[in-house]
Amino acid sequence: MNHPGTVRVAAIDCGTNSLRLLIADVDAEAGRLTDVDRRMEIVRLGQGVDATGRLGAEPLARTFRALERYAAAIRDARAVAVRMVATSATRDAENAGEFIAGVIAILGLAPEVLTGDEEAFLSFTGATAELGPAAEPAEAAGQAPGGGQPAWPVPAEPPYLVVDIGGGSTEFVCGSGQPAAALSVDIGCVRLTERYLHGDPPEAGEIAAATAAIDAALDTVAEKVPVATARTLVGLAGSVTTVTGIALGMSRYDAARIHHARIPAGRVHQVTSELLGQTRQQRARIGVMHPGRADVIAAGALVLDRVLVRFGFAEVMASEHDILDGIAWSLVTGGR
Repeated sequence: MNHPGTVRVAAIDCGTNSLRLLIADVDAEAGRLTDVDRRMEIVRLGQGVDATGRLGAEPLARTFRALERYAAAIRDARAVAVRMVATSATRDAENAGEFIAGVIAILGLAPEVLTGDEEAFLSFTGATAELGPAAEPAEAAGQAPGGGQPAWPVPAEPPYLVVDIGGGSTEFVCGSGQPAAALSVDIGCVRLTERYLHGDPPEAGEIAAATAAIDAALDTVAEKVPVATARTLVGLAGSVTTVTGIALGMSRYDAARIHHARIPAGRVHQVTSELLGQTRQQRARIGVMHPGRADVIAAGALVLDRVLVRFGFAEVMASEHDILDGIAWSLVTGGR
């Protein structure tokens, strides 16, 4: 039930790989967002877009079926405002109009096809709203006195570099209270897998080609985003949270434990090497692995690993709050 001062909103993020829903009660005055319903389905809307330039019939059908379930949940929750954004797959597709028409028929509103900069702004807002000034070392480990959950806000030293690894693209945004610079580059986990990582497991030459593509994109990021000023690397989306779960040795996915966990660069590299050396079937048996992510997780992990190496971060802080939370905030605060 809503409390005085809160607004119930619904945010939908349609990416290249996943379709996600957040229904939340937002209290802008208190600076608080409370989940009512948060869910995700792997629909792989962007499957084949890189090669054909078009959204396929079956990916569209999968997406629309999931969206119908989301629409029912939104009606049941009585959300008063809804916003849906679409990212890389629909920016690249020739038949984006077909996707937009289907969304309007189901939701009664058109999806907003974001630019890379808009996507990065919302990701930054969602990821950093809970972060506060850096604390003493004992507190910065994420433990409150007595070993309990850390108090809000979570201590982290700004400026932040927020990296959102998606299916078709990866967004980089740097800033403190507000984003100062942002860039979207085409090194998403689905795109890289389809272009380079064809073997099962990938061959050394395929991995080298993917790595070269990532490193070239990171050179561009370094030219346009002041990454050298960032003190904290915040990683978003399923590739990062899955790598985090593996690094923490989880037998099943636990979002509460993953959120704001800090993983050393060396451990990320170890997990990435393991994933690249495994078959899709072996990855699918990993306890924290979503079934729809097993074939693309190695590419996503490789992006994260190269970011840590290229920009010299000692660790990454994983965040379960990302563009979806940013969309929810924007419905109340009037942000982008």
